Amino acid sequence: MPELTPDTTRSTVVADRVLDSADAEACGRVARALCTGGHDQVDSLEWVARARDAWEDLPLLLRREIRRFRRHSGPHGTLVIGGLPVDEAALPATPAVPGSVQRHATVPAAVLTMVACGLGEPLAYLAEKSGALVQDVVPVPGQETFHGNAGSVRLSFHTENGFHPHPPDYVIFLCLRADHDQIAGMRVASLRQVLPRLTPASRQALFAPEFITTPPPSFASEAGASQPDAEPRPVLSGAVEDPDIRMAQLVTTPLTLRATTALAEFGRACEATAHTLRLTPGDLVIIDNRVTVHGRTAFHPRYDGADRWLQRTYVTTDLRPSRDHRPDDGHILAR
Repeated sequence: MPELTPDTTRSTVVADRVLDSADAEACGRVARALCTGGHDQVDSLEWVARARDAWEDLPLLLRREIRRFRRHSGPHGTLVIGGLPVDEAALPATPAVPGSVQRHATVPAAVLTMVACGLGEPLAYLAEKSGALVQDVVPVPGQETFHGNAGSVRLSFHTENGFHPHPPDYVIFLCLRADHDQIAGMRVASLRQVLPRLTPASRQALFAPEFITTPPPSFASEAGASQPDAEPRPVLSGAVEDPDIRMAQLVTTPLTLRATTALAEFGRACEATAHTLRLTPGDLVIIDNRVTVHGRTAFHPRYDGADRWLQRTYVTTDLRPSRDHRPDDGHILAR
């Protein structure tokens, strides 16, 4: 059993917004309608098109909050909305196998996909979770120390798929079940809080192409999948006053002494500004992957069918730049 490292970050237990019962029921009706009609394959273009149309039928409060977040993700780069329907009473046992995904339409999968369509377009990578648009984030027996979504040890800060030429703009998580002890937390740190803590020298170094970020273990474990060649890149790019970030503490390697110093300083600033979100069923978290890193605290799974269960979807605001990576103009990046 992995040792738990005490979590000293500030804890957030209240959502930014919580749907009232009427809006939650309306969401449930729209989501259930997506689970009928004979087109229930989550990864199909037809079902995603239905979800895109169904987004317009969701309650105004939910759509307004998400659209505001898309325009500017705020000082923390995250949005937490509580009270979403997940059909708790109908949930099966928490999956406990490697590579678990959601292929058939369910209420949680419908909620995730509709929100993804409100933010942009859902996205997946063939080399990760076999290209599924809706992925399970669950502990897997024997993978407790795995530094990825199947593990239960502390997971270091990272942006999703920063090594790839087309990383997602947003990552969405929906909590279906909390862990037994209610200690598992999603740790988030916004670059907008971190940047003022960095020295000018470190900021300059982070903008230089002196870092290599390789695919995370979740990609490496997919046998036979082609992966982009690693090349030196900056950790920060874009506007100096509000840059984008690509990094993963586990797989980003600094190539120079100043890059090493800057990355260490960046890590300390993340720890100093981080918040921990302890999610309950129905909590939806949207992370702006361009400006926010996230990780996870350690927890103890029991593998009894009632372990922590999140579902995850990636989102891009513009599919067009990745067209040469997506066969048949679909949502899956094949390379």
